[in-house]
Amino acid sequence: MRISAQMSIVMAALFAILCFGFAITGFTSLDAITDPEQLADARGFAWFWTFLGAVAVLFGLIGVWIVRTQTHGE
Repeated sequence: MRISAQMSIVMAALFAILCFGFAITGFTSLDAITDPEQLADARGFAWFWTFLGAVAVLFGLIGVWIVRTQTHGE
């Protein structure tokens, strides 16, 4: 299956939104956790989702760069 560059940008954007949504939910729910070990684990998972969102944004930006610099004559 071949994915076009434009479709990869859309997929990266959707994945980034999903990841940042999980990260925001994780960070906003930290106040309700009283156990220090669970708090550290929850903070770690929230930062992990933030990292995944940042990677998705990076790949989306690479896709935008590819779309803008490709030549249509090839």
